[in-house]
Amino acid sequence: MPKQLFGTDGIRGIPGQYPLDDATLEGVGFALGQYLLREKASQIAPRVLIGRDTRESGPHLAQCIANGLGAAGAEALGAGVLTTPGVAWLVNRKGFAAGVVVSASHNPYHDNGVKLISSSGMKFADAVEADLERLILSPNGSPPAPISVVPVGRNGDQKLCEDYLAGLRNAALPRAKIAGMKIVLDCANGAATELAPKLFRSLGASVVAINDRPDGRNINAGAGSLYPEGMQKRVVETGSELGVAFDGDADRAIFASASGRLVDGDGVLLALGRHLKSTGQLKGSVIVGTTMANLGLERALEKNGLQLLRTAVGDRYVLEQMQRIGANFGGEQSGHILFLDDATTGDGMLTAVKMASLVSIAGPLDRLVADLKIYPQKIVNVRVKSKPPMDSLPEITHLLSEAKRALGSSGRVVLRYSGTEPLARVMVEAERQQEVDRWTDAIASAIRSSIGT
Repeated sequence: MPKQLFGTDGIRGIPGQYPLDDATLEGVGFALGQYLLREKASQIAPRVLIGRDTRESGPHLAQCIANGLGAAGAEALGAGVLTTPGVAWLVNRKGFAAGVVVSASHNPYHDNGVKLISSSGMKFADAVEADLERLILSPNGSPPAPISVVPVGRNGDQKLCEDYLAGLRNAALPRAKIAGMKIVLDCANGAATELAPKLFRSLGASVVAINDRPDGRNINAGAGSLYPEGMQKRVVETGSELGVAFDGDADRAIFASASGRLVDGDGVLLALGRHLKSTGQLKGSVIVGTTMANLGLERALEKNGLQLLRTAVGDRYVLEQMQRIGANFGGEQSGHILFLDDATTGDGMLTAVKMASLVSIAGPLDRLVADLKIYPQKIVNVRVKSKPPMDSLPEITHLLSEAKRALGSSGRVVLRYSGTEPLARVMVEAERQQEVDRWTDAIASAIRSSIGT
């Protein structure tokens, strides 16, 4: 049965409206607390770390979850503003029973969400999320009468943040010389605003920070990984060696070279994948990506004796495949990169440390990705009123078959639904832009006719 609350990246919505109304959020905390107490079978109250990004709704949502946890007999500890991967890192290393992140990642400020993290530092398995949903939606899913709960606070535990930054510093590549590098950091007015500049300054870099003044409403607003143009421009203007743009909760990062060339997750997988192979640190000569990875990445990796293994879109699917085959490096074109020898989840600041390390060791990023030919690719989002299986829609399946025959091995079509929004995403990739436009427009039009709003 499909889950009602949890999407591919937690629970998303508009604060104050279901499922981010106070009662449901308290129910989420209550259910999580009940689950942890049941699994732990201990007399000691399980500790849960709560972090959030900079949205104005964050403190209230975090407190609602803390109320529910407290009602269940769990202990909530507030980390204040902290990145999603920062919470995951601390939960895994500091003995927390679970973690909660209040964030809607790259979405605008008026959205928010809740991500739940297991004691392993990874997202809970689908089966556990389904179990939690049953608890939340059951007649007894609401906490009992309100009880006195210690406020989770706004500033958080600074010692925890320092421990996390120390872990990131230790993840720099051997022989790296980041000290003296000039780096532009676009903090997206989000969770990385204080942490990212502090991290790189502690490594000795000269930091140019932009979009680093959050006001509760400007997170991701024309900034960060979805809008990297400002970062690219500042890199060139300031003569910097590298630029980095994070998203709102800093679990992804997009880069710019000294010339201003944009380097997304595909470029990161190529540059760092080759380096890790050359130093004997890559397991199995396999890099795990998704269906969205550009054909150019696959071709470049093949020339270097590396295999790209594709999964469904979503960092949880990349992680599952990596664990299944014993790989230690993978990620998404969007900038979610997984280094399983260092962390349990994608971490934009960790990726930035690795990329800065690589540039300091191996030279300019322009040279490191010079052979990455990007095939023309177009993505169209179509708002839909429902999400029936694509193979149940005759007009769409017919067009897909035609497109695949026409493109052959020189192109691809990826058609999927968004896991967090009422959207169908059409992606076409081919050697010629004309073919990309033709098939993207035709398939998107068929979706609009069949199930569009």
